[in-house]
Amino acid sequence: MSETSNHSAPQENTNPIFQIQRLYLKDISLEQPNAPDIFLTPGEPKVQIQIDIQFGQLQGDLFEVIVIGNITTRVEDKVLFLVEAQQAGIFELKNIPAEQVEPMLAIACPSIIYPYLRSNIADLIGRAGFQPIHLSEINFHQLYEQRLMAANNETAESGIILPN
Repeated sequence: MSETSNHSAPQENTNPIFQIQRLYLKDISLEQPNAPDIFLTPGEPKVQIQIDIQFGQLQGDLFEVIVIGNITTRVEDKVLFLVEAQQAGIFELKNIPAEQVEPMLAIACPSIIYPYLRSNIADLIGRAGFQPIHLSEINFHQLYEQRLMAANNETAESGIILPN
């Protein structure tokens, strides 16, 4: 008589895992280098907005993704205020095919982080006594595709500039 064992070695879970571990405001600053004189300068403020993304592996299956926003507002040629902000997140990507990791870090993760960046920037500007600037929505998939094409043409530019 032969014995059959119902005990088998534990099987490793191979299902893809994508989890947010933490979202956080990494850095934010607002400068008014020409205050208070700039408040007496007549003219319509001109706003320049730049958004960029950085990401890297922390350890194992954990990655940090940072969405960076820079806003410079000028009246005539003098800076009214500038904001620099970095909203970040730690994401777990496990059992994800290697060719899909970078697109997830460049598209899915920034899409999750960006609304927090928008809110923090608008809040900071409002608390500084200015009319809040609400950043436009960004299609991170389109941005990723543009960066791939630019990289293939070796004319890659860092970040995007949003229209006023």
